[in-house]
Amino acid sequence: MAVSKSNKKKQQCYIAVPSQIINSLSSSGLQSLLLSPKKKSQSFSVKLRLLLNNPRFWVLFLFAFGFVGMLKMWFNFETLVPFTPKPCEIFQEKSSFSNDKQVSQLSIGALNVGKEKEEDGDEKSEFWQQPDGLGYRPCLDLSAEYRKTSVDIVKGRKKYLMVVVSGGMNQQRNQIVDAVVIARILGAALVVPILQVNVIWGDESEFSDIFDLDHFKEVLANDVRIVSSLPSTHVMSRPVEESRTPLHASPEWIRSHYTRKFRRDGVLLLRGLDSRLSKDLPSDLQKLRCKVAFHALRFSPSILELGNKLTERMRSKGPYIALHLRMEKDVWVRTGCLPGLSHEYDEMINNERKQRPELLTSRSNMTYHTRKLSGLCPLNALEVTRLLKALGAPKSARIYWAGGIPLGGKEALQPLTSEFTHFYNKEDLALPGELEPFAKKASLMAALDYIVSANSNVFMPSHGGNMGHAIQGHRAYAGHKKTITPNKRQMLRHFLNSSLSETEFNRIILELHRDSLGQPELRKAGRDVTKYPVPECMCNGTTNHSSM
Repeated sequence: MAVSKSNKKKQQCYIAVPSQIINSLSSSGLQSLLLSPKKKSQSFSVKLRLLLNNPRFWVLFLFAFGFVGMLKMWFNFETLVPFTPKPCEIFQEKSSFSNDKQVSQLSIGALNVGKEKEEDGDEKSEFWQQPDGLGYRPCLDLSAEYRKTSVDIVKGRKKYLMVVVSGGMNQQRNQIVDAVVIARILGAALVVPILQVNVIWGDESEFSDIFDLDHFKEVLANDVRIVSSLPSTHVMSRPVEESRTPLHASPEWIRSHYTRKFRRDGVLLLRGLDSRLSKDLPSDLQKLRCKVAFHALRFSPSILELGNKLTERMRSKGPYIALHLRMEKDVWVRTGCLPGLSHEYDEMINNERKQRPELLTSRSNMTYHTRKLSGLCPLNALEVTRLLKALGAPKSARIYWAGGIPLGGKEALQPLTSEFTHFYNKEDLALPGELEPFAKKASLMAALDYIVSANSNVFMPSHGGNMGHAIQGHRAYAGHKKTITPNKRQMLRHFLNSSLSETEFNRIILELHRDSLGQPELRKAGRDVTKYPVPECMCNGTTNHSSM
């Protein structure tokens, strides 16, 4: 702790003695105890007899005994207080501690943590129990043929693939994964992907602002050659641009169409890769997808450092839930759903959708009510609250919420915050100035949410989407950490049934989600392996496995 120059004077420390004890002693008695003046020599026996018969002796003896005991207690207490080598500094530390704004931000709701754990059995609650991973571990063993082909691919200097990825951070992440796989299919070197400026958030972040570029290159060194820019031999080449890639293209289609497109200088530019590559690839390419998503795409050091700090601040308060809440205005517009906050907000969304019908993502002929019952709408705050309570979340549970500002602001979150009072986002957890380098950078802020959510004890998205899918896969790959997938299609009709008692409602909701809590789930055809990494990227105890 810094000490001001004006406080260099030596401080005195006083130990209080009750005034009643002092007043019970005469001045001569005190002098006889503390000063011990010399007197004429007398025989020891006479002195001892006189001393034992003197009532003042016993008063002074008791006082001295008590005084020594007080000193012993004082020094024992001193050893229990951290960072206080001097008794006087105990109170100084407490004073400055309580006035420290940075510390107070980390201590929100911490005063009653012990009491809550006693009353609610927070950490022992069944809600925090993790699913049985059935022994599945990362397993990325590549075939001998793949390894043999890699030698020529990483040495290649003739063909270069350039890609432009768009959307939010998680959408860009998916496209980068596929870009690496396409480069591998074509036997081309991959130029570090270009991140298109996001038209909604105006985010101009580059690849190296979000991800650790050196780590990306190092992890993929034996799979695909990654270069930061085109070499001088190709820099003047005009790349062949291909924008007509069909959805879910196979490796055979990629080779037959793109290989012919490479000109003599060998530069190909691809845009709009979202869902252009098939989800069903040969085993080695599926493993490469997992290698890129779960190992190579590590966030940049600055993001990782702050994300881990925020994670530790959540953990310091006990186990926590991470919620990815999809309640922003654009989400309600795109999904064709209504927030249900008030008539005014519903009208606002309806008018926006009428003016820009192209924003609606799919099934424009469906009514809002039909969408809702079909499970196509995000859960609102009240529905998330009822679901968490039914699944047994303790009232004292700490919640980290990820996502943008909801339509309606804090009032839209009121059902959640009134039921679960320990409710935080990155702005609540960050110390003054920590978020400044990430301000107005939506991709970087999303990366922080990703880290804290991926590391949570329990994760639940209120709606699907790229981030929810990516974190679900990451948590499965990390050992099947508890992830709640709301069974919206089956549960919403029970939400609307007011005749159900709370006990019966909770029983039904628990039953509906018994197999939706993050247990190992085999990937089915057409599903993304980075969301369902079993069995292509994970092996159980009955087979050989190796982690990266």
